[in-house]
Amino acid sequence: MLKALYDYARRMNLMLPAGYAEKAIKAFVCLTGDGRFAGVRMDEGNLFRCPDIGSLANGTDKSNLLAEKYSVIFPPEPTPKSRFFREGMKDLGKTEPLAEICLKALEDPQCCADMSAALAQHKIKPSDRISFLVENTYLVECPTVEIWWQDYRRQFQKPAKEEELSRCLITGEPTAPMATVPKTTGLAVVGGHSSGDALICFDKSAFCSYGLKKSANAPVSEEAFSQVKIALDTLLKDAPSLAGMKFVHWYDKPLSRQSLDPLPPVFGSMLSDEDEEEEEEEENEETEALSPEEEKTAVIQARREADRLGASVESGQTVTDLPSRYFILLLSGAGGRVMVRQFSQGSYEELKANLDRWYADLRLVNRYGTRTLKPVKLAARLIRLLKRQNNNKKVFDRLQKELPGLTTPIFHAIVHGSRLPDSVAVRALQNIRSQMLAEEPDGKGLTVPDPISCQWLKVWLIRNQKEAFLMPEYNPNHPSPAYHIGAMVAVYAALQQRAYPDVNVTVVQRFFASAQQTPALVLGRLAKMSTHHLAKLENKATANAYASRLADISARIGDQIPTVLALPEQSLFALGYYQMTAAMNQERRERFAKSTAASDENKEE
Repeated sequence: MLKALYDYARRMNLMLPAGYAEKAIKAFVCLTGDGRFAGVRMDEGNLFRCPDIGSLANGTDKSNLLAEKYSVIFPPEPTPKSRFFREGMKDLGKTEPLAEICLKALEDPQCCADMSAALAQHKIKPSDRISFLVENTYLVECPTVEIWWQDYRRQFQKPAKEEELSRCLITGEPTAPMATVPKTTGLAVVGGHSSGDALICFDKSAFCSYGLKKSANAPVSEEAFSQVKIALDTLLKDAPSLAGMKFVHWYDKPLSRQSLDPLPPVFGSMLSDEDEEEEEEEENEETEALSPEEEKTAVIQARREADRLGASVESGQTVTDLPSRYFILLLSGAGGRVMVRQFSQGSYEELKANLDRWYADLRLVNRYGTRTLKPVKLAARLIRLLKRQNNNKKVFDRLQKELPGLTTPIFHAIVHGSRLPDSVAVRALQNIRSQMLAEEPDGKGLTVPDPISCQWLKVWLIRNQKEAFLMPEYNPNHPSPAYHIGAMVAVYAALQQRAYPDVNVTVVQRFFASAQQTPALVLGRLAKMSTHHLAKLENKATANAYASRLADISARIGDQIPTVLALPEQSLFALGYYQMTAAMNQERRERFAKSTAASDENKEE
């Protein structure tokens, strides 16, 4: 992992000189060429390469130079850190005139008071980092600073004896290991500290071995780890949050087009509650049907682009220069440490193939039977594994609390094409049952299980139970009685709604849960109720159609109705119910379209 990050920094030219770190500076004190105070310039969040004392501090008497906290540069009373800062500025002033100007301003009581007052007006806090701007030149960016700092910091470095050298875990070269490593920033939103978190940390004797102290137990050179840190800090800037973790990924080669990256469409950025509502509204919209052939190729643009590897050299076309390996990190912060929840690596082709398989396993007809479901981000899918609540606000905040041990194995299953935890099916079924029991039909359509929850069940059955008969649409030739029992209950529910559209308590609300778990106890009762419902229908053609469908499904179930359904059979029941409902909705839409077309033709005549 460390070597992969190191290689990434070198490949992307993120190299930082030893003793440097990228830092955000809140405000700059502006000075003229003759040392007069010219105001305060606030920064908008840019990062500057600044000298960093880092592990050389060895106590509380040293500070960073050129860019430090307001409380260090303008202390109420002199402190060891403030004196160290001014001594460093004095030494730099011997070679850089701008530093000498800054030091004279700090030593002038009136100028110092003016600068402090102006910073206070801008509401600068004691912990905010500030620096100097002289004649529109940032002091930290002066060309002479780097050369001076490399020489100045040597006085704080203890020469390492040959017996104290260790082999760097990153480069493999002999090195004097760092006692403490610089902290990584960017994990504040997932449990980390705003000041940063340690990636390598041995702060208790129980963690140490062979008489080594602190980070020497995992020896890394200062130069190598500085590249690891800047690589990780850079990747964390744009990394999305997922269930209390940061999702970081990169490749061994730069992508020629962003569309070649297959991971963002799957994991993406964390959706807001509003985004989730918009996705559900899209799913509820009436949409134009697509052919099965069109749906087979309706994948996300990223995968389409990734599949275009180019033609051969004989054709005269250039083969796309795709990466060969991927690297993925799931990170969070805890107790001032960087917690590596998971690290995955492998070939780009394997990754793409596994993501293709994920999309293929997810393919499921929408509730209207018009097309397959649109892809949604993983965060939106995880919501269906939470317990349903009447007030579903801040639902994304619940992912970290309620799915602490589930998100990582789900991520692993997606990336590596492996099995899903059984708890995924358990939670998806709980979500469906609670939804079906609480939902009331509005007369516009049939009550249908949550589509995304059904997708979870479909993937779990395919991967964990080696289910080979599941298709995106209803499969009348499926061998499982449980699957067809679910379809039969869906027909019973549709028949009741057709016969009694204003009924207070539906078949679904009364019998869905029991039929899913103990079908033998309730199917006979549902069959008797259906006889009355069929008699209620005035349109005999419609009644005959329902009776014929029920008879066909009954023949597929057979004479032996299961007494109890286990978890796999309960999942098949839910999918059978869902897919049969989608099929009936599609038939209803087609009949309506035909009748509308016939009516229009009669009007024209």
